[in-house]
Amino acid sequence: MPMWLTYITIGTFAGLSAGLFGVGGGLIIVPILTFMFTAQHLPEEHILHLALGTSLACIMFTSISSLRAHHRHGAVDWAVVRRISFGIIAGTYTGSWVAAQLSTRFLKGFFVLFLYYIAARMLLDIKPKPHRQLPGRTALFGVGGLIGCVSSLVGIGGGSMSVPFLVWCNVAFHRAIGTSAAIGFPIALAGAVGYVINGLQVPLPPHSFGFVYLPALFGIVVASIVTAPLGAKLAHNLPIYKLRLVFSLLVIVMGTKMLLSLF
Repeated sequence: MPMWLTYITIGTFAGLSAGLFGVGGGLIIVPILTFMFTAQHLPEEHILHLALGTSLACIMFTSISSLRAHHRHGAVDWAVVRRISFGIIAGTYTGSWVAAQLSTRFLKGFFVLFLYYIAARMLLDIKPKPHRQLPGRTALFGVGGLIGCVSSLVGIGGGSMSVPFLVWCNVAFHRAIGTSAAIGFPIALAGAVGYVINGLQVPLPPHSFGFVYLPALFGIVVASIVTAPLGAKLAHNLPIYKLRLVFSLLVIVMGTKMLLSLF
């Protein structure tokens, strides 16, 4: 299969999963790009860096459509977005710098653990119970820094962490999802910029812009922008529990395949 068609296929599945399950396409994009880049014989020591940077660059574009849709429904708490974004940007950029210093082997292990965590949460349908109110500006900066740092290390938009945090702080669930979608943009922007800058001085294959692989970026973005709204529409007509089960098993399989590649 031509590479461009493969990237479009990845984008199709990433967009559908984002719309169906409310999780960022990074959970799909990163592991599949890792397998693809390995098959293409890209530099082994930078394969995961390229997958993470490309994933965040993709999310930077696709998060805009999600953000706009939630804003039209009045589901974005912009006051929270403004207060947490400074920490998000600082944490994400720092995380991308840290990732550039780490080996692909370490990043793979960290990503595998994160995949298993997400799969367990989805299988068990774990939802935090509201216990408190949103903290002050300083504490939100710290929380944003942590969410941003972890997000840049695993190449996601942060929804798997920001939604539970907001719900725990008594933000209504639909508003937590909308606010998280808005938070995803500064995460992706700062992360993509960080991976570009930290990869500019590294010898990488043609068509790379820092740690962003442009052919994969274009193919995935085109397909995921089209399929994400379709996934959201299907979510209202399909048995979500069974879909979550299938998606969780898929995440476990991809995580296990990445884990085995470490040995």
